[in-house]
Amino acid sequence: MEYRRAWQKGGCYFFTVVTHERHPILTIPENVDRLRAAFDHIRRKRPFEIDGIVILPDHIHCIWQLPEDDDDFPTRWRLIKHYFSRLCKGFDGAASSQSRQSKDEKAIWQRRYWEHLVRDEDDWQRHMDYIHYNPVKHGLVDSSAKWPHSSFRRCVERGWYSQDWGDMEPKIIKGMNLE
Repeated sequence: MEYRRAWQKGGCYFFTVVTHERHPILTIPENVDRLRAAFDHIRRKRPFEIDGIVILPDHIHCIWQLPEDDDDFPTRWRLIKHYFSRLCKGFDGAASSQSRQSKDEKAIWQRRYWEHLVRDEDDWQRHMDYIHYNPVKHGLVDSSAKWPHSSFRRCVERGWYSQDWGDMEPKIIKGMNLE
Protein backbone atom coordinates (compact mmCIF):
# COMPACT_ATOMS: atom_id res chain seq x y z
CA MET A 1 0.00 0.00 0.00
CA GLU A 2 1.37 3.39 -0.98
CA TYR A 3 0.96 5.98 1.73
CA ARG A 4 0.70 9.59 0.56
CA ARG A 5 0.96 12.73 2.62
CA ALA A 6 -0.10 16.24 1.70
CA TRP A 7 2.80 18.69 1.82
CA GLN A 8 2.23 22.43 2.04
CA LYS A 9 4.74 24.96 3.31
CA GLY A 10 3.08 27.00 6.04
CA GLY A 11 0.23 24.47 6.06
CA CYS A 12 -2.35 23.97 8.74
CA TYR A 13 -2.72 20.29 9.68
CA PHE A 14 -5.03 18.18 11.83
CA PHE A 15 -3.40 15.11 13.40
CA THR A 16 -4.49 12.01 15.28
CA VAL A 17 -1.64 10.18 17.02
CA VAL A 18 -2.39 6.92 18.85
CA THR A 19 -0.51 4.94 21.48
CA HIS A 20 0.66 1.44 20.61
CA GLU A 21 -2.26 -0.98 20.80
CA ARG A 22 -4.23 1.88 22.39
CA HIS A 23 -2.57 1.43 25.78
CA PRO A 24 -3.96 4.19 28.07
CA ILE A 25 -0.53 5.50 29.07
CA LEU A 26 -1.75 9.09 28.86
CA THR A 27 -3.85 8.58 32.02
CA ILE A 28 -0.64 8.76 34.05
CA PRO A 29 -0.14 12.41 35.13
CA GLU A 30 3.65 12.26 34.68
CA ASN A 31 3.14 11.14 31.09
CA VAL A 32 0.85 14.08 30.32
CA ASP A 33 3.50 16.38 31.80
CA ARG A 34 6.20 14.61 29.78
CA LEU A 35 4.16 14.97 26.59
CA ARG A 36 3.72 18.71 27.23
CA ALA A 37 7.45 18.99 27.83
CA ALA A 38 8.13 17.13 24.56
CA PHE A 39 5.93 19.56 22.64
CA ASP A 40 7.57 22.58 24.31
CA HIS A 41 11.08 21.26 23.70
CA ILE A 42 10.52 20.49 20.02
CA ARG A 43 8.62 23.75 19.38
CA ARG A 44 11.70 25.66 20.58
CA LYS A 45 13.90 23.78 18.09
CA ARG A 46 11.39 23.54 15.21
CA PRO A 47 8.67 26.15 15.72
CA PHE A 48 4.98 25.60 15.00
CA GLU A 49 1.76 26.89 16.51
CA ILE A 50 -0.82 24.65 18.16
CA ASP A 51 -4.31 25.97 17.44
CA GLY A 52 -6.08 23.18 19.32
CA ILE A 53 -5.15 20.00 21.17
CA VAL A 54 -6.70 17.30 23.31
CA ILE A 55 -4.81 14.55 25.13
CA LEU A 56 -6.96 11.49 25.76
CA PRO A 57 -5.96 8.24 27.53
CA ASP A 58 -4.74 6.53 24.34
CA HIS A 59 -4.55 9.19 21.64
CA ILE A 60 -4.02 12.85 20.81
CA HIS A 61 -5.80 15.15 18.37
CA CYS A 62 -4.30 18.49 17.44
CA ILE A 63 -4.13 21.20 14.82
CA TRP A 64 -0.76 22.71 13.96
CA GLN A 65 0.13 25.74 11.90
CA LEU A 66 3.59 25.36 10.38
CA PRO A 67 5.92 28.27 9.62
CA GLU A 68 5.52 29.91 6.22
CA ASP A 69 8.60 28.24 4.69
CA ASP A 70 8.25 24.81 6.29
CA ASP A 71 6.26 21.62 5.60
CA ASP A 72 8.24 19.17 7.75
CA PHE A 73 5.70 17.87 10.25
CA PRO A 74 7.01 14.26 10.13
CA THR A 75 10.33 15.24 11.71
CA ARG A 76 8.52 17.15 14.44
CA TRP A 77 6.33 14.14 15.24
CA ARG A 78 9.33 11.79 15.23
CA LEU A 79 11.17 14.06 17.68
CA ILE A 80 8.13 14.54 19.95
CA LYS A 81 7.52 10.79 20.10
CA HIS A 82 11.19 10.08 20.77
CA TYR A 83 11.48 12.73 23.51
CA PHE A 84 8.34 11.43 25.22
CA SER A 85 9.29 7.76 24.86
CA ARG A 86 12.63 8.08 26.64
CA LEU A 87 11.00 8.64 30.03
CA CYS A 88 7.48 7.31 29.55
CA LYS A 89 5.94 5.84 32.72
CA GLY A 90 3.71 2.77 32.71
CA PHE A 91 5.52 1.09 29.86
CA ASP A 92 6.27 -2.44 30.92
CA GLY A 93 8.72 -3.23 28.15
CA ALA A 94 6.33 -5.67 26.51
CA ALA A 95 7.73 -7.51 23.57
CA SER A 96 7.72 -5.50 20.41
CA SER A 97 8.00 -6.62 16.83
CA GLN A 98 11.31 -7.67 15.32
CA SER A 99 11.21 -4.54 13.21
CA ARG A 100 10.93 -2.34 16.31
CA GLN A 101 13.62 -4.34 18.09
CA SER A 102 16.02 -3.97 15.15
CA LYS A 103 15.59 -0.18 15.39
CA ASP A 104 15.80 -0.19 19.21
CA GLU A 105 12.28 1.26 19.26
CA LYS A 106 9.91 1.02 22.20
CA ALA A 107 6.34 0.04 21.41
CA ILE A 108 4.81 3.20 22.89
CA TRP A 109 3.28 4.86 19.82
CA GLN A 110 1.70 3.53 16.69
CA ARG A 111 4.22 4.20 13.97
CA ARG A 112 1.81 5.96 11.69
CA TYR A 113 -0.58 8.77 12.41
CA TRP A 114 -3.49 10.40 10.67
CA GLU A 115 -2.85 13.78 9.12
CA HIS A 116 -5.22 16.03 7.22
CA LEU A 117 -4.31 19.26 5.46
CA VAL A 118 -6.90 21.77 6.62
CA ARG A 119 -8.43 23.36 3.52
CA ASP A 120 -10.31 26.42 4.75
CA GLU A 121 -11.92 28.17 7.72
CA ASP A 122 -14.92 25.79 7.80
CA ASP A 123 -12.63 22.76 7.73
CA TRP A 124 -10.54 24.30 10.54
CA GLN A 125 -13.64 24.98 12.67
CA ARG A 126 -14.99 21.47 12.13
CA HIS A 127 -11.69 19.94 13.28
CA MET A 128 -11.36 22.33 16.23
CA ASP A 129 -14.87 21.33 17.32
CA TYR A 130 -13.96 17.66 16.88
CA ILE A 131 -10.88 18.10 19.09
CA HIS A 132 -12.74 19.85 21.89
CA TYR A 133 -15.79 17.61 21.86
CA ASN A 134 -13.78 14.37 21.82
CA PRO A 135 -13.59 13.84 25.63
CA VAL A 136 -17.40 14.10 25.76
CA LYS A 137 -17.76 11.75 22.77
CA HIS A 138 -15.64 9.15 24.59
CA GLY A 139 -17.69 9.49 27.79
CA LEU A 140 -14.79 10.86 29.83
CA VAL A 141 -16.69 14.01 30.87
CA ASP A 142 -20.14 15.44 30.26
CA SER A 143 -18.88 18.84 29.11
CA SER A 144 -15.86 19.97 27.09
CA ALA A 145 -15.02 22.49 29.82
CA LYS A 146 -14.45 19.67 32.33
CA TRP A 147 -11.63 17.91 30.45
CA PRO A 148 -8.30 19.11 31.89
CA HIS A 149 -6.03 18.07 29.00
CA SER A 150 -7.20 20.25 26.14
CA SER A 151 -6.90 23.71 24.71
CA PHE A 152 -10.61 24.35 25.28
CA ARG A 153 -10.12 26.80 28.17
CA ARG A 154 -7.56 28.76 26.16
CA CYS A 155 -10.02 28.92 23.27
CA VAL A 156 -12.76 30.18 25.60
CA GLU A 157 -10.38 32.91 26.83
CA ARG A 158 -9.76 33.92 23.19
CA GLY A 159 -13.50 34.14 22.59
CA TRP A 160 -13.58 31.23 20.13
CA TYR A 161 -16.03 29.22 22.30
CA SER A 162 -18.52 29.94 25.05
CA GLN A 163 -17.90 28.22 28.39
CA ASP A 164 -20.94 25.95 27.90
CA TRP A 165 -20.04 24.93 24.34
CA GLY A 166 -19.72 21.17 24.00
CA ASP A 167 -22.40 20.23 26.50
CA MET A 168 -24.19 18.73 23.46
CA GLU A 169 -22.67 17.35 20.26
CA PRO A 170 -22.15 20.16 17.75
CA LYS A 171 -23.98 19.58 14.47
CA ILE A 172 -20.89 20.48 12.48
CA ILE A 173 -19.08 17.29 13.59
CA LYS A 174 -21.89 14.72 13.58
CA GLY A 175 -20.62 11.64 11.79
CA MET A 176 -16.94 12.64 11.78
CA ASN A 177 -14.71 9.78 12.89
CA LEU A 178 -11.02 10.62 12.94
CA GLU A 179 -9.86 8.11 15.54
